Amino acid sequence: MYYRHCNTTVTVIMTKNDSGPQGPLTPIVFHILLALSDGPLHGYAIMKAVEKQSEGAVKTGPGTTYGSIERMETAGLVEEAKSSEHRKRAFQITREGRLALVGEASRIASVANLIKSKKIAQ
Repeated sequence: MYYRHCNTTVTVIMTKNDSGPQGPLTPIVFHILLALSDGPLHGYAIMKAVEKQSEGAVKTGPGTTYGSIERMETAGLVEEAKSSEHRKRAFQITREGRLALVGEASRIASVANLIKSKKIAQ
């Protein structure tokens, strides 16, 4: 990923322990990327997938879902799917989105391991 600042190009290298230059992902962004990791989905299907994969812990309405998708699209994490299978506008995860998802999953796994090592939870 490249960022231009004050006429200087800076290369940001994402490692397996780095959730990306944006820092930790919000829960809704994480769950949307997780839902899209299985393939392109339209908005309503994303909402249902998020609710299902979080076992009801994360519920989102159309405003939050489409607002998040719009910001994620601007950030390069998702893009409109090129498939003609969907009559509705469908979205898919980008390479940058997958890197952010892997980075966040790694960060969460590290925190979970720390919690277990501290015997806070089994």
